[in-house]
Amino acid sequence: MNLALIGNCAYQALIDDTGRVRWLCWPRFDSSFVFGSLLDEQGGEFAVETVEDDVRHEQAYVPNTNILRTVHHTHRGSFDVTDFAPRFRQYERSFKPTMLVRRLRKITGEPLVRVRCRPTYEYGRATLQPCMASNHIQWTIAGASSLRLTTNIPLSYVADEREFLLENEAWIVLTYGEPLEAPLVETCETFLAKTQKYWERWVKHTTLPGRFQEAVVRSALALKLHQFEDTGAITAATTTSLPEFLGSGRNWDYRFCWLRDAYFTLRAMFRIGHFDELEAFASFLKNLAVRDAELQPVYGIAGERQIDEVVLDHLAGYKGSGPVRAGNAAYQQVQYDCYGEMLAALAPFFMDLRFQTRSDGPPLALVERLLRHIEQTMDSPDAGIWEIRDDNRVHTFSLLFHWVGGAIARQIARHLGDAELAGRGDKVMRQSSAVLDQKCWVAEGGFFGDSTTTSHPDAAALMMINLGYLAPDDPRAESHLRALADALLIDGHLMRRYKHHDGLGNVHPAAFTVCGFWYVEALARLGHTDEASAAFERLLSYRNHVGLLSEDVSPQTGEQLGNFPQTYSHVGIINAAFSISPLPEDLVMPGR
Repeated sequence: MNLALIGNCAYQALIDDTGRVRWLCWPRFDSSFVFGSLLDEQGGEFAVETVEDDVRHEQAYVPNTNILRTVHHTHRGSFDVTDFAPRFRQYERSFKPTMLVRRLRKITGEPLVRVRCRPTYEYGRATLQPCMASNHIQWTIAGASSLRLTTNIPLSYVADEREFLLENEAWIVLTYGEPLEAPLVETCETFLAKTQKYWERWVKHTTLPGRFQEAVVRSALALKLHQFEDTGAITAATTTSLPEFLGSGRNWDYRFCWLRDAYFTLRAMFRIGHFDELEAFASFLKNLAVRDAELQPVYGIAGERQIDEVVLDHLAGYKGSGPVRAGNAAYQQVQYDCYGEMLAALAPFFMDLRFQTRSDGPPLALVERLLRHIEQTMDSPDAGIWEIRDDNRVHTFSLLFHWVGGAIARQIARHLGDAELAGRGDKVMRQSSAVLDQKCWVAEGGFFGDSTTTSHPDAAALMMINLGYLAPDDPRAESHLRALADALLIDGHLMRRYKHHDGLGNVHPAAFTVCGFWYVEALARLGHTDEASAAFERLLSYRNHVGLLSEDVSPQTGEQLGNFPQTYSHVGIINAAFSISPLPEDLVMPGR
């Protein structure tokens, strides 16, 4: 996955290491792609390239930003392309237009450059016709919205895809809907400077661990781009239909808001000192709770309940490995762990002094309502964290979050002096703990199995340690960790989710990236810091050239697989880093 992510919390784009835009959906995360060659060659393209055969590329982010720089070296000379999505504070709100800005700049020699821009829509089914104007090229989408390319490169060169000598700095602005009507160069230079300052300031206010700071910063920047700021929803990944392994058919659309994934993302963001994302998500959750008697596991990014899953059979898929799907049928499932996760997500509003001056926080009634759902579903089977499609069970992971939800409700109630609510939370803790200990503990194996009726090893059960159910001094903790490692670990650091049949065909051969980080965190929590550090560094080696990770890794080749970048994976990096090295080292003044 030689791809880099840019975005501004209104849209996201993936640009490969040669400077081609391989994925861009407009106007929202879950809209049709405008450029989608990642899934099919008929997906349109937007390339700034050289016509020489001897090209060599370098690509990296501008440090501490989501601004990308790609350098092209040839025998004629070299040039770079800087790509960014404008984002900064303006008029007391975020300025985040559906606008992609590309700067072309000569570095040495006399480089020849070519620009190709061929947008599409309706997932590649719509052929858009360019219309030349005096200073821009425009494409109309379905007779309504339009794309506009504004540039100081001669338009004929762009329209004809003709190479030209790059002598002066050039700018290309592609917009959806509202076009750029202001002065091109002055506006772009201002947007670039303000966007760089915004991201640098955001990173400066990030709490970092003592080690692995670069990996944490890049993960934090990637997570930030997965929040759709308009509503506060957080998506699981940027893409749809990148296969969990080639030819598997396990190709899913992750451009939606799973409540579980959102909780883990917010937990990581809170750990590094960013709270705005939690406040935005709380608003999203309140709007869901007002309308829905029960929570779905996943919603559209504007709170849509119905996100029907369809197959786009006109697209070949990533590396020809279809199907390509839009929508996700998981919205129809029941996954009862989400109630405990939402309780945990809301806890700071009631117990953290920094939130207590807000008048628009979530009401206590929402806490009571979430706890009531846990009480009512304690013994109910569900699809579980891995969304098993053919066999609902009472899953260990869901029971764990019943326990978490009860514990959080009890903490909130004690903080507020609500004895009745505290008693209910305590009862939920005791009930869920009794089921976990009596029905999920596999005594002969020394571990907690995946459900009350099956005893399969499941990497999600590592969260029994990471969330504090199994304390470091609990004699079961070590055997639980080692038993899961013996069953699921590959080469001492990669980890499968499980090995048992899951109703989706052949056994999954890939390692689920975040499971390795869960294992690292569990090692560190049980005091095995050196072992955790060694495994963590090996896991970090699978990151791509700009530090991003996908959903899965092939143990055979080390290739990244699955949707990209995956929020779970970057949450895993942050939590594992802090578990190994929680605080920056003190600066020691040199002696005289």
